[in-house]
Amino acid sequence: MTAEHVSPSKLPMPLSPLDGWQAAFDALPDVVAVSEITFTAQLNLRVDPSGAAAGAVAKVLGSALPVQPCTSTRSGDFLLLWLGPDEWLILAPEGAGLELETALREAIGDGPGAVTDVSAQRSTLALSGPASRELLAKGCSIDLHPKVSPTGTCVQTLVAQTGIIIVVRDETASDFLLLVRASFAQYFAAWLIDAGVELTGGC
Repeated sequence: MTAEHVSPSKLPMPLSPLDGWQAAFDALPDVVAVSEITFTAQLNLRVDPSGAAAGAVAKVLGSALPVQPCTSTRSGDFLLLWLGPDEWLILAPEGAGLELETALREAIGDGPGAVTDVSAQRSTLALSGPASRELLAKGCSIDLHPKVSPTGTCVQTLVAQTGIIIVVRDETASDFLLLVRASFAQYFAAWLIDAGVELTGGC
């Protein structure tokens, strides 16, 4: 039977690399909370921020692209992450990727630019709690103090020798979004659990 003849209802359900890890996250001390945000739509966008296409893209997203290095912008259901002078990562709810990708491609038109669906490239974790900065500091050299990294900060860095993107969602609540390569997701999850236990000297 060829793929085109397989009923959608019979296709295997997608599994996250972190499927089955939530129980271990829930066993962490109360000073931190970790949960996966499954199947986040992620689009890599390349466009000239000073070109006409950037304005058309802004209409699709409901907000101008952030142009200040290491920042992000929230626009409704979308989170726009600055990755470079002409590169952004757009996060959207599960299932919204195809429609958004099509709209962005139409906005760019024939001008220079590109949109690539990279949803399967990274796993997305939410980290919060009064000890979340302390937890990240065990494996990260970035200063995440609110005076240095306020809400909206977006940095690409290494945590426990793993390349991740850290987004500060709420500085006052010590609330972070962590995006890690899917192939490293289980290693990173295991590190978070081990480092979390150390916050209290053991569970």
